[in-house]
Amino acid sequence: MRYLLILIFLSTFFVSFNAGDNITLDKKEAEKAFELLNDIRVNPAKYYHQFAFLKSIKIKTTKLRWNDTLATVAETKAVDMADKNYFGHVDPHGYGINYWIAQSGYKLNPLWTKHKNANNFESLAAGMEDGESTIATLLIDKGQPSLGHRKHLLGLEQWNASLVDIGIGFVRRNVGGDFKTYVSIVIAKHDW
Repeated sequence: MRYLLILIFLSTFFVSFNAGDNITLDKKEAEKAFELLNDIRVNPAKYYHQFAFLKSIKIKTTKLRWNDTLATVAETKAVDMADKNYFGHVDPHGYGINYWIAQSGYKLNPLWTKHKNANNFESLAAGMEDGESTIATLLIDKGQPSLGHRKHLLGLEQWNASLVDIGIGFVRRNVGGDFKTYVSIVIAKHDW
């Protein structure tokens, strides 16, 4: 059954992605976002002029590691949002990123996959010009009183600080839709 779900997941990605020239995966912008986020995490003082809040918080200075499995999950999610014209942590079928991470073969603690709509590992953005503005917008996190994106991306809490693997999907929608870009950033760690 698990392999059937993985097959469905991957086939959804390829069907969505190959649906035409309307949706394109922009790996260059995903890479720029990854590089900027890592640089901010490792060298926060370099960014005090842009993000004054960095002076007053304790950032986990651990470098994130690119993970191809998480990148595929993030890319698939971004393509799905662009293809189905929605923006949210839960897809139209009621599944959250925790479920899709587990289905990809990336080993998560079963605690994180109890509920099919759970999200503990994803930050989302839409309508961003590029990877760098995506990271800046999510770090500022104006719409979130809990500053959840900032905590997730910078590892500000003990639990978030333990997350070390990252994958980013940056997708452009060329025609129609609510947004021209969709971004999914997945940061997690293997639980053995």
